This record gives sequence, C-alpha cells and structure tokens, in this order.
Amino acid sequence: MSEQSPAPAPATTVIEPSEKPSGGVVQRVLSGPAGRNLGLIIALLVLVAVGWITAGPTFMNVDNMLTIIRYASIIGVISIGMTFVITAGGIDLSVGSVMGLASVVASLSWIQAAADQTSWLLMVAVAVAVGGAAGLINGIVIAYGKVVPFMATLAMLVAARGLAELLSNRQTQIVSVTGFLDFFRGDFLGISWLIWIFVLATVAGWFLLARTTFGRRTVAIGGNFEATRLAGIRVKRHLVSLYVLTGLAAGIAAVMMLGRTTAGTSTHGTLWELDAIAAVVVGGTLLVGGRGTIVGTVLGVLIFATLTNVFTQNNLSTSVQNIVKGVIIVVAVLLQQRFASRPGRSS
Repeated sequence: MSEQSPAPAPATTVIEPSEKPSGGVVQRVLSGPAGRNLGLIIALLVLVAVGWITAGPTFMNVDNMLTIIRYASIIGVISIGMTFVITAGGIDLSVGSVMGLASVVASLSWIQAAADQTSWLLMVAVAVAVGGAAGLINGIVIAYGKVVPFMATLAMLVAARGLAELLSNRQTQIVSVTGFLDFFRGDFLGISWLIWIFVLATVAGWFLLARTTFGRRTVAIGGNFEATRLAGIRVKRHLVSLYVLTGLAAGIAAVMMLGRTTAGTSTHGTLWELDAIAAVVVGGTLLVGGRGTIVGTVLGVLIFATLTNVFTQNNLSTSVQNIVKGVIIVVAVLLQQRFASRPGRSS
C-alpha cells in the first residue's frame, strides 16, 4: 500500500492523554497521571526518607535537593528522547557516544574561535547539529535499510566514540568561550540553567507525546507497526523523525555537559545509554512499545539520581549502588512483563 494518504491510526494504549472517569475526587486523582505514577512517587519519597534518616538533615536542605536535580538534568534530557523511540518499539544504544562526539566537536579549537568572534550559540548549534545528524543516520538505516534498531545503534555507538577519540586525539578540550561559560555558570530565579533546560525538555516532551498527533502515531507504531502502516501512516518517515529527535536530545545533553564540566572529551556519556534505558523502563514505558510516559521517565531519572546521592552521602561504594540499580531494573521489567501479559492491554 502507498504511504501517501494519511488516515486515523489504530487505537492503542496511551498513558498520558486526559481521561474523564466518573466518581469522586479521589477516584479521579487516582485515575489520572498522579495515580498511574503513584508507585514511582512513593518509591521516590521512600528514598528521600532513607536519605534523611541515614545522611542527616543536610540531605533535605535546598542545596542538596538542587544538586540531585542538577545531576539528573543531563541524563534526564537523554531519557526523554529515549522514551519516544522505546514507545515506538525501538531502542537507541548510541545516545551516550553521540553525546561524547557532540561535546568534542563543539569544543574543537576552531569552533571555539569562531564562537568567540560571533556568538557562543554557535557551539550550541554545532552540538545539536551533530546529535541530529547521528540520529538521522540511525533513522535512515533502521527505517529504510531495515536494520534492527539494536544493531544499527550499536554500530553508531562504536563509530561515534571512535570518531570522538580521533577528533580529540583523546585529549580533553577546555572550553574558554566567555559567553558560554557565563551563561551556564549563571541561574534564573536562583535555579541553574541546567535545571531550567531539563524542565523545558520535560514539558516539551510531555506535550509532544501526550497531546499531539505525532505522539499518538508514535504510540500506535509501537502498539502495532503493520496495522499503523496499513492505516496510511508514513511509518518509515516517522521512525526517522523519532531517531532524529533522540539525536537532538543527545546534542542538547552534550551542550549541558560542556556547560557543567567546561570541557569536551570523548569519554563523556560512557554507558549513559544504559542509564537512560533503565530510567525509561523503571518509569513505565514498555520495552515492547505501545505505551510511553514522559512523567514516568522523569520520575525514573529522579529515583536513580536520588539513589546515587543517598549512596554518596553515606560513602557507599558504586559497586553496591550498581547492584541495587540492577535489582530495581529487573523488578521493573518483571512488572512490565506481567502488565504486558494482561489481556486487553491494547485494543
């Protein structure tokens, strides 16, 4: 069938669009986003309580809370992009390497010299363009080359990391562009710009997935690829746009990383793809596709960031932390499998 005449996508499971359940206020709240993410909210509150009890009052002060959110902001932006491809039934293993490559290219000496003479926004544009280009390649290879997402993005993971090492000669490149540094050292209303970027990305991601035709088609493709194609949706073009979106998120994350560390290096983002996937899965987005939630992803990111802070405050090793993370991920996947096996998951 030709992919020229758009038609309504097949019905499927959508998490965040508003519903209008009958009943009292409590029932309506529990049937909304707060109720659907109640387990994650409780888990986050329990972690905060554990941190308060074990690390003392300093854990609850405003500075530490902002530190947790600032730590979560960069991986949070990547995770929001990852939510889209997983909702559509795909995966992107290259986001960490693409972030490293984008940070290296944006901090090359001649790019910084050009940014000094024009505007520091040039570095931002370069990093985002590199991320978008990598996502475009991923999308074309997957949608039109019919390579499975796992292999296509695994290849990009290796290639992007290698190119980053080649361009940087494995040397850390210090950022010296004054305007760039001044912006990311600054804040708005006392809150770091890194956190504001994370907030903007969250709102934009939620709106795009839950309130637009683009989001509904993303969910439909993950729910039933062939039925969506037969319904007249241009699924290949849509898949390409999803991977471009994920690449753009990695490029934005690279800019944030440059702002936080003031250095570009090929090691930025190593294994971050696993953290992003873990946050998305724990947040409730189905690995098999057909169901996605930006709110859940953000809660998943905050849970892992809080867990890291609790372990750091108590001087516990990263090995123990990784074990706990692994247990959380396994439990989340088991719960997903149980949910996915229920009859009538999608219609």
